[in-house]
Amino acid sequence: MRLPSKDADNKVFTFPVPHELLVGVQRDPRWGSTRPSLGFNETLVGVQRETRFSCKEFCAILLALLLLLPAAALRGQDDARGRGGAPDSLLASRPVERATMYGLGWANMYDTYLSPQEYRGIEFRLSRESLRQTRWGGGRWVRQAFFQGYANYTHNHVDNNNTLAALVNWNYGVLCRLWQAGRFRLLAGGLADLSGGFVWNMRNGNNPASARASVAVDASVAAAWDFRVRHVPFTLRYQLDVPLLGAMFSPHYGQSYYEIFSLGNARGVVRFTSLHNRPSWRHRLSLDFPAGRLRMRLTYLWDAQQADVNHIETHAYSHVFMVGFVKQFSLLPNP
Repeated sequence: MRLPSKDADNKVFTFPVPHELLVGVQRDPRWGSTRPSLGFNETLVGVQRETRFSCKEFCAILLALLLLLPAAALRGQDDARGRGGAPDSLLASRPVERATMYGLGWANMYDTYLSPQEYRGIEFRLSRESLRQTRWGGGRWVRQAFFQGYANYTHNHVDNNNTLAALVNWNYGVLCRLWQAGRFRLLAGGLADLSGGFVWNMRNGNNPASARASVAVDASVAAAWDFRVRHVPFTLRYQLDVPLLGAMFSPHYGQSYYEIFSLGNARGVVRFTSLHNRPSWRHRLSLDFPAGRLRMRLTYLWDAQQADVNHIETHAYSHVFMVGFVKQFSLLPNP
């Protein structure tokens, strides 16, 4: 696009303006909501412009805040008992909580490398989570390891083609208890996020499958509330994980894997990712309760992974209900 202007002699001339700077908010029904552009909001009165934070600056601010949270939490800590930290006996034992979950739910898959259509179907998912309290900061830090894997079988809207997908995901990091009021706790921290898997389209001949591989640093916030109903203890917990910075593998649109791995045309197949091209999140809401001598957990998981890299748009949406068991124990202190 070209905009008119005038020079000192009042002659009209034009100059080019990149199209990206004129885009405010693009709507794409496949993303489920409005998708932000490059972060600019242009008010074209004459040649005046109003520029907001770019996506890279926004991500840098979020990452800085994420790194400052632990320092702020440690600065305000004193004696563990005097400031509401964990007692010495709890720090010595370092309690561990492990949960194994099995779930079934609904999946929505979309990958323009394989097909321009969405595929919907059922999904089976399993997960294993481990939470371990540390001695850091008077017991305010918790080490978290979360592993999950899923397989889904989906079909298109005319039901003449199917896809099979499988993926594994591993998260490892720490959460800090930032605030506590009675039995309510608020935590925040960061996680390493690694994923790998594939999507196989059963009717494609030339490019029948698409590989998935990514690594990211996630920001994580969580809240937990211990309460009782008729003297029965319950724990309600919520956690949100959002990938901030990372990298992912993606072929170019129309490029075959034979070109990448046999002919060596691998330039640009690993791309930097952030909120501007990989806006994703994972919500988990769980309820723990006793069942005889066991402790059970019910979980609702909303996992939305989406990306727009190398002119290929992908998403994997999952709504899964899970059930499993929770085991709590303590580690013996070192002599």
